[in-house]
Amino acid sequence: MISVDQAPQLYGHDVTDPNGVKIGTLGNLWTDESGQPTWASVKTGLFGMNESLVPLTEAELEGDHVRVPFDKETVKDAPNIDASADEPLEGDAISRLYEHYHVSGSSYRTGTIESSTGSSTEGYTGTGSFGATRTEGYDTSGPTTDDAMTRSEERLNVGTQQQEVGRARLRKYIVTENVQTTVPVSREEVRLEREPITEANYDKAMDGPELSEEEHEVTLHAEQPVVNKDTVPVERVRLGTETVTDEQTVSDEIRKEQIDADLPDGNRNR
Repeated sequence: MISVDQAPQLYGHDVTDPNGVKIGTLGNLWTDESGQPTWASVKTGLFGMNESLVPLTEAELEGDHVRVPFDKETVKDAPNIDASADEPLEGDAISRLYEHYHVSGSSYRTGTIESSTGSSTEGYTGTGSFGATRTEGYDTSGPTTDDAMTRSEERLNVGTQQQEVGRARLRKYIVTENVQTTVPVSREEVRLEREPITEANYDKAMDGPELSEEEHEVTLHAEQPVVNKDTVPVERVRLGTETVTDEQTVSDEIRKEQIDADLPDGNRNR
């Protein structure tokens, strides 16, 4: 059984089943009029969003965890009771818890109990009555803390990453176009030439019969354009990249904690 002196150490401890399997984290605590711990709320589920009540009559504090004689499913299936309220457990709530865990009220002490506000509160008038108490510096998110509260906030961490945004491609293909150029060509033409008889050509003129028939033929020549094609390289083409730096505005929502102080003079200081 957990003693009165051990009660302040329980907040924020892990709660385990008889085999040491974690059930959740201890949240709120209820004691009887003598300060003996009798009930505790256990935060279960994802991020500890659910709270279930479990009896502490047979619980033991073992190192950094509280061991209870119930498995996780039994604790999670306990009747839904507002474990966050600083109010005594009484009436139908106690009856449903007794029935779920198969325990009797005779296992618990009766009488008037001190609540978390310091005033006496009458508990359940049947076989048991319990009030909610907390120690100084209790933090619902962890164990007993000092007299300061930590305020946290989210910050944006913005970076860059490389990703593919497009592709460029070089493609070579053949097209046909008409090209005109001018080239000089030469040709031979016939020209009739006459020369008089002179002493220089008299012998040639008198060679042969006095009268005869003859034919002379001249072959004419002319140049014609001739076209040949050569393939020659004219340039090299490649794809290159360059880095251009722009600016983009990034926006997102961040969360931050605010702390309000309720001061004795009625002012609220933030």
